[in-house]
Amino acid sequence: MKRTLSADPSRRDFWHRIDWVLLALVTICSGASVLLLRTLWTENISTEVDSNDWIVQLISLGLGLAGCIVVSAIDYHKLARFWFLYAPLALGLVALTFTSLGYGREGADDRAWIDLGFVQIQPSEILKLVFLLTYAFHISKVTDRLNQPLHLFLLLLHAAVPAGIVAVQGDYGTAIVFAAMTVFMLFTAGLSFWYLLGGAALMPLVFWFIWTYVFGDVHRNRIRVLLNPGTDALGLEYQQNLGLKAIRSGGLFGQGLSGGTYTAVPEMHNDFIFAFIGEAFGFVGAIVVIVILAAICLRVFRDSRAAKDTMGKTLCMGVFAILFTHDLMNLGMVLKVMPVIGIPLPFFSAGGTAMLSMYLSIGLVISAYTHNQKKYRVFYDAENLT
Repeated sequence: MKRTLSADPSRRDFWHRIDWVLLALVTICSGASVLLLRTLWTENISTEVDSNDWIVQLISLGLGLAGCIVVSAIDYHKLARFWFLYAPLALGLVALTFTSLGYGREGADDRAWIDLGFVQIQPSEILKLVFLLTYAFHISKVTDRLNQPLHLFLLLLHAAVPAGIVAVQGDYGTAIVFAAMTVFMLFTAGLSFWYLLGGAALMPLVFWFIWTYVFGDVHRNRIRVLLNPGTDALGLEYQQNLGLKAIRSGGLFGQGLSGGTYTAVPEMHNDFIFAFIGEAFGFVGAIVVIVILAAICLRVFRDSRAAKDTMGKTLCMGVFAILFTHDLMNLGMVLKVMPVIGIPLPFFSAGGTAMLSMYLSIGLVISAYTHNQKKYRVFYDAENLT
């Protein structure tokens, strides 16, 4: 008797089981991102953009798409079990931001990037992926004891580590994303409504503490100007005012991708890329982008319902939390209904690490969706008698 690798019929079905609609939606967005970034460069709309931006975005799209397919073919349970290998690596990369290798981008408040010489990466994007897997794995181990105070405390402590680290970096936007992931994943796993109610009751006290002891003057003032618009039009409001001006100048159908009179908005290739979308494609184009982003979120939510167990469901809802929070905060920031917090628009904003991270996150969702039958796996070992 010997063990040989046999072709599982499921392997042939794998390509039919992939959520092609979700994959198509994110590819459309990232493809549009490459086009937008190239236009910002060729039309010389922003001096912050060079030829490397759209090229890096294109390479990240290709690598991300390939990585997404590979990850989706692997059972997410297997990926989660090896947390002890990649979790220390991710934390180590984040720790490097506090060394001489760490730096902050021009115009950013945080020190969240590391320069390895041949490449610059944002470790917090990798940390999001690691947190998705480790937290879903942790929750799956204590699902039936989730609402016991000790286990809930340990789960909250688990979440506080990455959120606290990125907050110390000054990256409050990503810290909020980690908090959203925690809430969505715990709620999906069956967190008692009374805990949620208690948490909501404590929010004013938490906000007071953050406002008093965490935020600096610039962060407080960014909130103040939203409540009193026009009080710092040439300062903290300047970027948002230019973003709104760009969107308004797009009219109904936009100025197109060439030959227009474009508004140069700081970080237009990154956090404020939606302003250029509105200027180039108008109100109609902006609405189409919002609808596609909403469709991606709904598709991830739908896939979470199809997952077979708590780990798969919480994994998908963690990705939903990332997408929803990024979309809400970025669009709110550009439309001047939320403070500038420096958070990118998924699949659109420039950034190779963010693009790869988002594609791999989608790969985890598709893994949970495709491996939703107990007997399903792409490969299996069969025993052949000889």
